[in-house]
Amino acid sequence: MAKEIWMREDEFEEELLRITPAEFPAFLRRQEGKLIRGERPWAAYMRGKFKEKGVLQQEVFLAADLSERYGYKLVAEEKHTTQRDVILRLCLAAQFRLDETQEALILYGMAPLLGRIPRDAAFIVAFQNRIYDIHDVDAILRENNLPPFLS
Repeated sequence: MAKEIWMREDEFEEELLRITPAEFPAFLRRQEGKLIRGERPWAAYMRGKFKEKGVLQQEVFLAADLSERYGYKLVAEEKHTTQRDVILRLCLAAQFRLDETQEALILYGMAPLLGRIPRDAAFIVAFQNRIYDIHDVDAILRENNLPPFLS
């Protein structure tokens, strides 16, 4: 399923590569529902996904093993992290699909998960198999001699 979603993203970008500047306004109108707007696209994306999934931010922060204060500041983009694991923990805790996680990482300015990187592959397997508990994901990492989430 994630492959199909990424294929649609590729098609979106392929269309974008084919249009001229004169065609750009029409492209924007056609794609309006797919565009992310605003000064803080990651914050809007995360809040929208939390709402779509019917989860409370407080529950997500608890499941991600993050303090509420820090979690709220992250989602509001008042704080910034360079730790990709923090974003992955939020995505796991909110039960994001793989494609949603990839989008969250990209919008945050981080590299998406790459299957050729063993640790990333473990996360991909977890998301594809709906393993959302960070302790269970941590166990997968540890069992495969990969750096864990939790120390």
